[in-house]
Amino acid sequence: MTQQIGSTVLGYPRIGPDRELKRAVERYWAGTLGEDGLRAAAAELRRSTWTGLRDAGLGSVSSNTFSYYDHVLDMARTVGAVPARFAELGRSDIDTLFAMARGTDGVAPLELTKFFDTNYHYLVPELGPDTALRLADRKPVDEYREARAAGVETRPVLLGPVSFLLMAKGHGVDPLDLLDRLVEVYAELLGELAAAGASWVQLDEPAFVADRSGRELAALGTAYRALGAVAARPKILVAAYYGDLGPALQVLAESPVEAISLDLVAGASDLSAAAALPALREKTVLAGVVDGRNVWRTDLDVALGTAATLLGTAGRVEIATSCSLLHVPYDVEGEPALGVVKDRLAFAAQKVEEVVLLGRALHEGRDAVASEFAAAKALRAVDRADERDEHVRARLDTLGADHYRRGSADARTAAQRSHLALGPVPTTTIGSFPQTAQIRKDRAAHRSGTLDDAAYESRMRAEIERVIRLQEEIGLDVLVHGEPERNDMVQYFAENLAGFAITQNGWVQSYGTRCVRPPVLYADVSRPAPITVGWSSYAQSLTSKPVKAMLTGPVTILAWSFVRADQPLGETARQVGLALRDEVRDLEAAGLRVIQVDEPALRELLPLRAAAQPAYLEWSVDAFRLVTGGVADSTQVHTHLCYSEFEVVVPAIDALDADVTTVEAARSSMAELEQLGTGVTRGIGPGVYDVHSPQVPSTAEIERLLSAAGTWVTPDRLWANPDCGLKTRGEREVTAALRNLVAAARAVRP
Repeated sequence: MTQQIGSTVLGYPRIGPDRELKRAVERYWAGTLGEDGLRAAAAELRRSTWTGLRDAGLGSVSSNTFSYYDHVLDMARTVGAVPARFAELGRSDIDTLFAMARGTDGVAPLELTKFFDTNYHYLVPELGPDTALRLADRKPVDEYREARAAGVETRPVLLGPVSFLLMAKGHGVDPLDLLDRLVEVYAELLGELAAAGASWVQLDEPAFVADRSGRELAALGTAYRALGAVAARPKILVAAYYGDLGPALQVLAESPVEAISLDLVAGASDLSAAAALPALREKTVLAGVVDGRNVWRTDLDVALGTAATLLGTAGRVEIATSCSLLHVPYDVEGEPALGVVKDRLAFAAQKVEEVVLLGRALHEGRDAVASEFAAAKALRAVDRADERDEHVRARLDTLGADHYRRGSADARTAAQRSHLALGPVPTTTIGSFPQTAQIRKDRAAHRSGTLDDAAYESRMRAEIERVIRLQEEIGLDVLVHGEPERNDMVQYFAENLAGFAITQNGWVQSYGTRCVRPPVLYADVSRPAPITVGWSSYAQSLTSKPVKAMLTGPVTILAWSFVRADQPLGETARQVGLALRDEVRDLEAAGLRVIQVDEPALRELLPLRAAAQPAYLEWSVDAFRLVTGGVADSTQVHTHLCYSEFEVVVPAIDALDADVTTVEAARSSMAELEQLGTGVTRGIGPGVYDVHSPQVPSTAEIERLLSAAGTWVTPDRLWANPDCGLKTRGEREVTAALRNLVAAARAVRP
């Protein structure tokens, strides 16, 4: 049995270097690929990942990090947490999984929400009094055996039992009350992994980098004392990431687990805390010094010094990534167009190299890798003087309080009622409309130069007119231009702002088959020219109804980009906000009187520890208000938030001072409105159409949701809209859903 775990990464991307998994799954959904073909594509991705990591020289390779959709969903199925409405469908295992993720046949899917403070989304497990926890699926064992058959010894990775319960939603039960039974299931699984030959298992407990109660910390200790006492089991590595463990570190140090992984990028305070825990001298500590969430190259000298600080504190020290590499693209060598920025970047493949190199330096001495350290240092030592924009910095220095302030809410409400003439419960969409294959081809042809500017503009204008006419026919009150020219809500703006670099193949999984290419923000940010004005003003010229212009807000642009690390995040947010302020000014001058600034990531970036939250909320609200602070009272400002549990940030949402706030609410049946309805004092648009499911909601269903919203929001403040943009949905389902939405809104109007 292997005694040492060795250098490792806590997880790896699973979509495939060319998004092979996305394509296979979507072909399966479309009926053009059978289940055998889907499973074969998945098996090849797993095999290539395992053998690639082994051949790269890692001391330990992870398994069970693959998922067809979401690893939290996989864990729910493994422990038998499959709600009856899905089990009763009588479908195959894989179709049951997809039903839980997407819904089917009138059966609502699980809720979808952000995975801590990342842009990854997970399916929220549902637990109730009738949930029969048991070892219902042996995916971790099967994949361990599969890797071993491919010649790779692996370390299965499981979401830890306490984090699983804390991330779940209880229906008539407190999830923590199920801990004893769940631990029994995990113990059985550990026994089967040991019998299969596994030497190590990794249990992830990311929930403990947030503030936790005494009861929750006690549950952590209870769980790992019980699992540590399992007679025949693999050695246990407990991994936490996205911050410091705080008091949970002592709980784990005093438990019988063999190893603990610390995120020393986001949770550097654990370094000093570890020195005060004598119990760690009996354990292996993994020093997570290679950033698993950003793409800048590691300062190897600093990282080695950090890891070396643990020598003498821990029984053994190994090098690791700070978290799973799920959050970064595969390989920077697939980016020939990044220029000088490329030399400073490390994607997943390069981060594995850094982990291996640091592991050698730690155990063999720095001199053993002196040439590699020197080469890495040279790549990072780039003169960045040309990336500083003194004009932008001077403008920010001159801003006063008036730049962050609008007129009174009463004055704005009166001006907007007069100007827009909207009645109670107006209807709108969030922005994008379905994008056809032809639209994507036209954008690609224009980007490659095979479609000239005039032809491209003509085709996009034709699509905008088609979407405007469709919305008029459906009967929506506030229209949108449909965004046919946009590839992604962040990438589109990054392509048109100075200070960003765009990747060609830097795909990262957001949820399921949804992948994004986060831009790289590497310099000071400015707006060289108007971005959306031409498209939005053209749309407004086609109709007498108000057209809503859509912008992505500064916090979301930062959250969904790989951001420079050489200055405070709040300062970068203000630079982006200033650039967007210029865009808002030009939209208003062009006649747009409804402007939406999307901030779906406002809750996402909230620090996990309460002590750090006020400073974040201050600069994030300021950045938004900088964007909108100069508009007239008659201009209606909207914002959109989604995938979030809002109760913690309700005061900040209100402080954004938007005239209308639209939120994701369909999957949770309006649960968010209990806080938002009283905490946000202006217009509220709860999502009544779940756009992440192919199901078309009926008029009665939408009417029920709007009526439920009326419990907390009066008709003069209530809007009806989908949960999110419609880009990924089909035209037929969208048209049917919007017709039902309009009918339902008319039915509930007083």
